[in-house]
Amino acid sequence: MRSLPILMSGLLLGLFGVIGAGLVGLSYEGTAERIARNEREALLQQLQVMVPAQQIDNDMLNDVIDVSAPAELGAPETRVYRARHGGVPVATVFSPVVAQGYNGSIRLIVAIRYDGSLAGVRVLTHHETPGLGDKIEIERTDWIRGFDGKSLSDPSPSGWKVKRDGGVFDQFTGATITPRAIVRGVKASLDYFAANKTRLFETEPTVTEKKDG
Repeated sequence: MRSLPILMSGLLLGLFGVIGAGLVGLSYEGTAERIARNEREALLQQLQVMVPAQQIDNDMLNDVIDVSAPAELGAPETRVYRARHGGVPVATVFSPVVAQGYNGSIRLIVAIRYDGSLAGVRVLTHHETPGLGDKIEIERTDWIRGFDGKSLSDPSPSGWKVKRDGGVFDQFTGATITPRAIVRGVKASLDYFAANKTRLFETEPTVTEKKDG
C-alpha cells in the first residue's frame, strides 16, 4: 500500500512539471510576440521619419518584397519596403542584420534613395554595452546621422571605414568595434542596392503587411 502514495506523489510532480513547462512556453511565446510587435512599431515609425509621407503616394506597407541576400544583408531573408510617387521609384528601406557587433548582432534600418544616396540609417535592436556601444542610438547621440546623404561615391570606397582604420566615420572612445560593424553593414546595403536596384523595384510584391485594426 505504501507504493500508492509514492505513485500519487510521482504523478503530481509530473503533472506540476508539465503545467510549469506549459506556462513557461506560453510566457516565452507571449514575450516573443510582444518583442516582434514592438520592433515592427519602431520600424514603422522610422519609415515615416526617413521617407516622409509627402514624398510618396504609394502604400509602403503593401509594396514589400522579401529578398535572400545573407552575404550582404546578414539574414536568410530581408524585408524591403519600396517608396514611389506617381509610379516612379523614390526609395527603398532595408532592415539588414550586422553580425559583428561587440555584443552580438545589430539590426538596422537603412533607407536608400533611388539615386543611391542614404535617406537615413537607424538602429532597430542591439545588445551593445550601455554608455559605450549604445551611442549608436539616435536618442543618445547624433552619430548615426553621419550617414545621411552618403553614397558609394561620397565618400569613396576607401572612406567607408571608421577614422581609426583610415576612413571618414567617427568611432567612439573605448568602443571601435560597434561603429566599425555598422559602417560595414551600411556599405554592404548600398552595394546590394546598387547591384539590384532595377530588380528591387520591378519585382511584384511578394508579401503584404497586415494593417492593425
